[in-house]
Amino acid sequence: MTRIDRRALFASGAAAALLAATGASLANTPKPGGTLRLAVPRDDSLEQVARGAVFDTLTEIAPDGTLRGELATGWQTDTDARIWTFDLRDDAVFHDGVALDIADVMAVLAEVGRAEALAPNRLHLELAKPNPGLPFLLAESQFVIPRAGQSVKPLQIANGTGCYRVERAEDDRHFLGRKVVDHYKSTQAGWADAFEIIVIPDARVRAEALRDGYVDIAALPSSEGLNGLRGQRLHPSESDIALAAAAHVGMPQQIGGARALDDGRIAERWWLA
Repeated sequence: MTRIDRRALFASGAAAALLAATGASLANTPKPGGTLRLAVPRDDSLEQVARGAVFDTLTEIAPDGTLRGELATGWQTDTDARIWTFDLRDDAVFHDGVALDIADVMAVLAEVGRAEALAPNRLHLELAKPNPGLPFLLAESQFVIPRAGQSVKPLQIANGTGCYRVERAEDDRHFLGRKVVDHYKSTQAGWADAFEIIVIPDARVRAEALRDGYVDIAALPSSEGLNGLRGQRLHPSESDIALAAAAHVGMPQQIGGARALDDGRIAERWWLA
C-alpha cells in the first residue's frame, strides 16, 4: 500500500472488493458512537452475545487470541497448578452501582474449587485436581460474574460489570444495551453507544435486513440471499460463512474461528467506521 494513494483507492469501487478479499476494516482505529445492530437466528445466539455485553469474567481471550485479565489483574499458581491466587480489579462496578466484591467472584469459583479471601482484592483457590489451563477455562461465558450469586437470567434484570447495561430485553426476541459511562474499559472496548440484537429466524430475511441496512451484522449459515450485495465482509470465509458484516462495520483483525459469534464479545470489539 505504500505506493498507492490510499485515499483514492478507498474512494473507488475497488475498495469494497479489496476489503472483502482481505477481511481488512474500513477503519483500523475504532471511533466511538452509533448503534451496532446484529441479526441472529432463534437459537442461543441472542443470550450468548448479550451475556458477553453485560457481564465480565475473570479472564478473557483477547481479539488477537492471547489470554489477558478482565476482572482479574493477575494470577499465580504453584508448580502443580492446583493452588491458585487471583488479584481482582478495584474499579469494576455493577450496573446497579454496587462495586465488585470478592464474595461475588468466590460464589462463581465455588463451581471449580474451594475459594477463600486472602485480602479484599485477593483470593485463594484450591482445586481438587491440577489444572494448568484454569485461566483459559475461566474466560468461558459460563463463568461470568454476577452480583452476589444472582442468576444471569432473565436478560431483563441482568446485572453485570460489562460495557453495556440492559436497557430493554425480551428473551429469544430482542436485546438493547446502552454503553456504561466511565467503564473501566473505556478507550479500550465498547465503541458503540448502543448495541442491539434482533432475532430473525429466517436466514434469507436476515440477509435482506443486512442488504437493506436494517442491521449491520447478520449471522448467516451460507451465502444464500447475499447475491448482489457489495462491500460486505464474510467471516470466516466466503465458502464457510458464519457472519456477514456491512462495509461500514469495523472488526478486530483476528476473530475467534471456533465460535461464530466471537465468544459473545461482538458488542465490545466491533465498531461503526
